[in-house]
Amino acid sequence: MYSIVSTAIIHGIQSVPISVEADVSDGLPVFEMVGFLASEVQEAKERVRTALKNSGYALPPKHITINFTPANIRKSGSGFDLPVAVAVLTAFGHIGQETVGEYFVVGEVGLNGKVQSVNGILPMVEEAKERGMKKCVVPWENAREAALVSDMQVYAVKNIAEAVRVLNGSGDSFNVPYNIEEMQTKEILDFADVSGQTLVKRACETAVSGMHNLLFIGPPGAGKTMIAERIPGILPPLNTKERMEISKIYSVCGLLEHKKGLIQERPFRAPHHTITPQGLAGGGALPKPGEISLAHKGILFLDELTEFQRETLEILRQPMEEKKICIARLHASYEYPADFMLVAAMNPCKCGYYPDMQKCTCTSTVVDRYLRKVSRPLLDRIDVCVEVPSIRFQDLYNTGKGENSCKIRERVMRTQKIQKERYRGENFCFNSHIPSSKIFEYCKLDEKQKIYMEQMYNKLNLTARTCHKILRVARTLADMDECEQIKMRHLNEAICYRNIDRKFWEGMG
Repeated sequence: MYSIVSTAIIHGIQSVPISVEADVSDGLPVFEMVGFLASEVQEAKERVRTALKNSGYALPPKHITINFTPANIRKSGSGFDLPVAVAVLTAFGHIGQETVGEYFVVGEVGLNGKVQSVNGILPMVEEAKERGMKKCVVPWENAREAALVSDMQVYAVKNIAEAVRVLNGSGDSFNVPYNIEEMQTKEILDFADVSGQTLVKRACETAVSGMHNLLFIGPPGAGKTMIAERIPGILPPLNTKERMEISKIYSVCGLLEHKKGLIQERPFRAPHHTITPQGLAGGGALPKPGEISLAHKGILFLDELTEFQRETLEILRQPMEEKKICIARLHASYEYPADFMLVAAMNPCKCGYYPDMQKCTCTSTVVDRYLRKVSRPLLDRIDVCVEVPSIRFQDLYNTGKGENSCKIRERVMRTQKIQKERYRGENFCFNSHIPSSKIFEYCKLDEKQKIYMEQMYNKLNLTARTCHKILRVARTLADMDECEQIKMRHLNEAICYRNIDRKFWEGMG
């Protein structure tokens, strides 16, 4: 007898439909599996055989052939166990083929017949829905995640016996509606807690308003990390589409909290400086998104920037420009989203006190070597660079008297609304994303401003990329003032965010 079961595999963060075919015939008793399979999928036949026996479905001595289609896609992961078991049982007549065809099936199976959770349920079930399927059988632990997909009947099973009952029409669907607006959110850190640092707060608001990359540089204890941790509090809330995008990524990584539903807050990822290039970019034997993708639509915070491996930092260059990262492997290539805002913090030298020569103990050679850990191409991709000075004693007693995050967030949302209206017909939404080909269309300068920018270009030894960054930031500053035309004050402030180059990286190649 012949049977076929619909399932899927995760490729990147996308779900690719897979069909599991089973054929049972007379002949030499054997259990064969074909279809470009990874080792963990090949092992499924032993898990399934034992699990079926312990569930009361001992397989008779028949020639069993399992085929995975399409054959040109490498099958990996443990989510094929349940589809294989269902396909075999259907071929032996324990389940009707007519009913099986209506279901999407996925799950790992233990030797005792228990169905265990798998990663990537959310994108798989959503893709199955797009193919027109209305029902799915998933592990009990993944039920809440699968239920996030609307108009899909979710059947949660704990073991093979329950799966058989469901597929024969005897099970009840899992129905737990989610009210996103009532979800509990974690406490947001407030900018009102930051003492002084008015100019730094202004730089943060500017960066977030246009989704510009941001670099803090200053001595230890100046509050760089404290300020960075409060930036998520001034980011606009996620819309439904963004929630789903981020939740898919976390689902693939097994980081989605099943009891809480969709991701509600913008991610704030702060990997340690010992992270490997693979940990940052993604990949591995079973490819998964890295920290770059986990920060999608949120913040990637790199504290102690100069302590990261040079090789690791250089990985950021491509995704910062293209908002995605591509990873090539022998059998396939994977594309992960990477639309993040980079926030980095670093000391100006090894001891942390340059250029205060009364405190700094570093020689000029040591300072130069330290700063060169951040390459010029990477620095050119950071729009807003701001020096964070040491806190004055009198500012320590002003905690809680500064502007709170809610007020800043309101202004940010207003500024971003202006940008979204302006770029309605484009494939980008923010000033930081303006392509080079349209810089002079959306960042128009009058003749006086053009002459001024030419002078600054030559005086500051700017690159073309840096010049474009200045214009994008100036456009954001104009939007913050609700000005249609960029003013000279906006250009001056935007250039000030690059003066740090001359102060610390003068003469770097």
